[in-house]
Amino acid sequence: MPRIKKEVTQKYIPSVGRRREAVARVRLYPEAKNGVMLGDQIVKKGEIFVNKRPIDNYFTDSVEKATYLEPFRATNTLGKFAMTIMVAGGGKAGQLAAVIHGIARALSTYDSEKYRKILKKKGLLRRDARTRERRKVGMGGKARRKKQSPKR
Repeated sequence: MPRIKKEVTQKYIPSVGRRREAVARVRLYPEAKNGVMLGDQIVKKGEIFVNKRPIDNYFTDSVEKATYLEPFRATNTLGKFAMTIMVAGGGKAGQLAAVIHGIARALSTYDSEKYRKILKKKGLLRRDARTRERRKVGMGGKARRKKQSPKR
């Protein structure tokens, strides 16, 4: 039996960003004129929500703010989209890097011809594959520590 291809018009562009143990699931809403419902909140155009909280409440530092806005500044799309992000795993730094990676991938998917080259040149589409070193046997609980030898 031949499969019938259904034409589904998505209201958002999904993407995934990763760094170390952190995974960020990003949804980019290009046509969010009146806003998008996120639980009981409305995400308006130009707003970014991370784990159902505004992004500046989640990443509070000014350096973090400059970092997560980098994909928008590079592509000149600051305040043009509504975005919701669900991030889990890792620490704050890993989560921030995963969010940036996810945002850059979403923008690249939205308009590949315009934005992909710019984001690639800035290195925002590259997945940072460095992870923590695994614990070795006979190392006393750490990756590179040697066990202390007895004195006698």
